[in-house]
Amino acid sequence: MSEKIEIRAIARFRSPFASKFGIPRQSGVVAELRGQVVLEPTFRNAEALRGIEGFDYLWLLWQFSANAAPPTATTVRPPRLGGNERVGVWATRSPFRPNGLGLSAVRLERGEWDTPSGPVLHVLGGDLMDGTPIVDIKPYVPYCDAHPDARAGFTDERHWQPLEVEIDEAVAAQFDSDTMAALRGVLAQDPRPHYHHDAERVYGFSFAGQELHFTVDENNVLHLT
Repeated sequence: MSEKIEIRAIARFRSPFASKFGIPRQSGVVAELRGQVVLEPTFRNAEALRGIEGFDYLWLLWQFSANAAPPTATTVRPPRLGGNERVGVWATRSPFRPNGLGLSAVRLERGEWDTPSGPVLHVLGGDLMDGTPIVDIKPYVPYCDAHPDARAGFTDERHWQPLEVEIDEAVAAQFDSDTMAALRGVLAQDPRPHYHHDAERVYGFSFAGQELHFTVDENNVLHLT
């Protein structure tokens, strides 16, 4: 018999990304990317975060809230496999999974304990959309969480080559240096669906309040205009 479990959002994530497109496919791959964890009103008590500043990294458990409908497929097509090969959903980190829960390791930059929105955690390296509901926060503990010699399945077998990124000067002038570094890191990861290889296609997305457009040429150079 299926058991229904109720989980409440304890916080919301604040991010430069207003939509899913462009978000890094894993946490930590764009270390410069800033975000904030803002507690929901019911949980805005700094006592619940006492001692958290002693940890460099945190685990965020969150919901894929932008998925249109609950997925039913048992296999998915990971980007690392080119978007064409299928593997089991539980052998991937695909957002299209039965319970729609994500897990991200983020670096804790600092805590801000008294703001109009209550305590706020400033973090780096997130892979969450703006407004994403967070259902739990846990400290990252290296002695039991880190396994540097572990096998990593198909991600060990497929080399990932970042894109070279060229940014128009007029676009770069809209951002400060930190935001520009984060944007460059996001684009180098190639936000396109990995079965798209059309040099004429123009992609658009929103980042830090700006609407941006880019193309990727046949030499895998991304041009942001």
